[in-house]
Amino acid sequence: MAKFDIDVQLSGEDGNAFSIIGTVRRALKRAGATNEELAEFSEEAMSGDYDHLLQTAMAWVNVS
Repeated sequence: MAKFDIDVQLSGEDGNAFSIIGTVRRALKRAGATNEELAEFSEEAMSGDYDHLLQTAMAWVNVS
């Protein structure tokens, strides 16, 4: 289960890594994530390759 039980649509969206991070961060912020949680997500998402970014997004939110 994702860390936050919110749905984020990434399919059909811009596949650019920064766009994905921004989309997930906006959804997390709307769901009430703290600044610390937003920073934790961003740091983890940017700590590896593109596949790691996608895996991190899926660990934090429900990706569709």
